[in-house]
Amino acid sequence: MINNKLTGTGIALVTPFDKNYAVDFPALSRLVEHCIAGGVDFLVALGTTAENVVLSESEQTAVLNHIISVNNNRLPVVLGLGGNNTTALVEKLKKLDTKGLSAILSVTPYYNRPSQEGLFQHYSALAAASPLPIILYNVPTRTGVNMTAETTLRLAHSNPIFIAVKEASGSISQAMEIINNRPAHFAVLSGDDNLTLPIVTCGGEGVISVVGQLYPAEFSQMVREARAGDLKTAQKLHYKLMHCTDLLFKEGNPVGVKAALAHLGICGETVRLPLVAASASLKNLLLSEMEKITPVFEPKS
Repeated sequence: MINNKLTGTGIALVTPFDKNYAVDFPALSRLVEHCIAGGVDFLVALGTTAENVVLSESEQTAVLNHIISVNNNRLPVVLGLGGNNTTALVEKLKKLDTKGLSAILSVTPYYNRPSQEGLFQHYSALAAASPLPIILYNVPTRTGVNMTAETTLRLAHSNPIFIAVKEASGSISQAMEIINNRPAHFAVLSGDDNLTLPIVTCGGEGVISVVGQLYPAEFSQMVREARAGDLKTAQKLHYKLMHCTDLLFKEGNPVGVKAALAHLGICGETVRLPLVAASASLKNLLLSEMEKITPVFEPKS
């Protein structure tokens, strides 16, 4: 078993907005409490799902501080901090206030499309500057470049500051290659909700999830049962959520999950441009699928 508290179910939190597109802090409080009550293992702030790229620097700071405050040291908090300007990112890491944080989640540089050697040198520079452990994040559908298993393993073996990878290449074989050859301290976390079960059954340690904030109790239980070897129960929970999970990404993330969270009364469906709110057809499909799943949240009057 990996001796790493950042295993199990991590949640890539959305940033709720009100109808005027301002950050909705009361809704963010409800979301954090909902996830904690559902039994998740850690929280991820300011990742892709948080619409981080359309938040101002002051909003990013306010959102992070609010999550840390509401969490009140109950769960580990991971900060999403990535970019395609290595030098600028190094400077941010040097100035980072680490209070309330357990690790950094850093996506591979996007748009530049670096080589594998460029990826290795980028992360090595971050490692030299980071005051916290680093979770690598590989998501080629968003960044335009796949960090190969070879490069991930090279990083994992090069420095113990790299404690995990959020592997979202969509390739089970790539995830298995990392699992099979990683050092003892290094965890493999799924970056695709619907690939979590196969990755965990192949030896991975968990997930950083989107659907987990919608149904934290069910999804967290699925991960726990899979890690414990109860595949029958894990499979039942996986298939219970599978179609709903697919729908969440049909019109982009976090468009779907915000529409679903709005249905549960946790936050509104508002997203910022260039994203647009879920279509009526998607909301109808989500509602139909969610009606098959036992509600886990009752908004307070």
